[in-house]
Amino acid sequence: MRQITVALAGFCIVIIPACSTTQRHLRLESVRASADGKGFVCQPSGTAFVPWGFNYDHDEAGRLIEDYWETEWPKVEEDFQEMKELGANVVRVHLQFGRFMASEQQPNAKALARFEKLVRLAERTGLYLDVTGLGCYHKKDVPPWYDELAEERRWAAQAGFWRAVARVGRGSPAIFCYDLMNEPVAPHKDGLGKDWLGPPFAGKHFVQWISREGKGRERPEIARAWIRQLVSAIRAEDPDHLITVGLVDWSLPRPGLDSAFHPEVIAPELDFLSVHVYPESGKLGAAIETLKAFSIGKPVVIEETFFLSCTPEEFEDFFQRSKAHASGWIGFYWGKTPDECRGSKEFVDLLMLRWLEWFQKSKP
Repeated sequence: MRQITVALAGFCIVIIPACSTTQRHLRLESVRASADGKGFVCQPSGTAFVPWGFNYDHDEAGRLIEDYWETEWPKVEEDFQEMKELGANVVRVHLQFGRFMASEQQPNAKALARFEKLVRLAERTGLYLDVTGLGCYHKKDVPPWYDELAEERRWAAQAGFWRAVARVGRGSPAIFCYDLMNEPVAPHKDGLGKDWLGPPFAGKHFVQWISREGKGRERPEIARAWIRQLVSAIRAEDPDHLITVGLVDWSLPRPGLDSAFHPEVIAPELDFLSVHVYPESGKLGAAIETLKAFSIGKPVVIEETFFLSCTPEEFEDFFQRSKAHASGWIGFYWGKTPDECRGSKEFVDLLMLRWLEWFQKSKP
């Protein structure tokens, strides 16, 4: 039986003729980093793939996906179809540690079953998943026992999370990548922290410390050791899919804020680098220089971006200039279509409308 491979609007799809001449089965191809380290290709066709999609991190009411995917599954299906129709080929989903681990060593079977259902939905819809794990966005959902774990046991519990998730994802072409954690930060060399989470933003904790104790270690080495342990856990279950980590733009050895996840130290442990860049008005050059510093021989995906601190016109300028260094772009979608936003008078909806209109017309 012959297979016909086509690139359709940024999607890598294999068309397999069925027994009937009137039926066709569509199957996503797997995505891998290109040999030249500059982008991505679909396997086995070798077709170029450009990640272009949305963070599906919460809905219009601010709820995380695990807050409603049990009781409102049709909403998830509808949102995935809407994102596909808007031109996305990647959806970044954020999985909370506390929802997926019943105890330090025991995964939550019910949550894993729901995640498997999400993977199947992605396959049917023709969307790839950027699976970001270990979320602790809502502090009230973080298990007390998890906060009490010292570094060694906490890392082991995180490895257990990733083994369980990768066991579900292995073999599915709809997995674009596993993102180890959103915006991790290594502890200061001689520091002793009080909390695992950074300060909240809009009611959610997006930044996490990977340890609360430096113990005299070099910060980038702590970051590399943490990555190695989690990558090893994933590879024990899934040897094929891409692995990255979602980095703040202050992950560079510069004065001031520094997460210590320095690209030149951690890049050898990952398949590609992900960075979160929100360009600021009057500082587009600085954003491009930051992006350039992440481009060190492996593909770079701008995993979070939006015109949060600049005008849409300035963002367009940033986007065009970013093409020299980035291989993919992922913005946001919160469950409202352009038509729904257009009928609203809320500022956030009107801003999202402009974003979605830009997203549709700017697809590379």
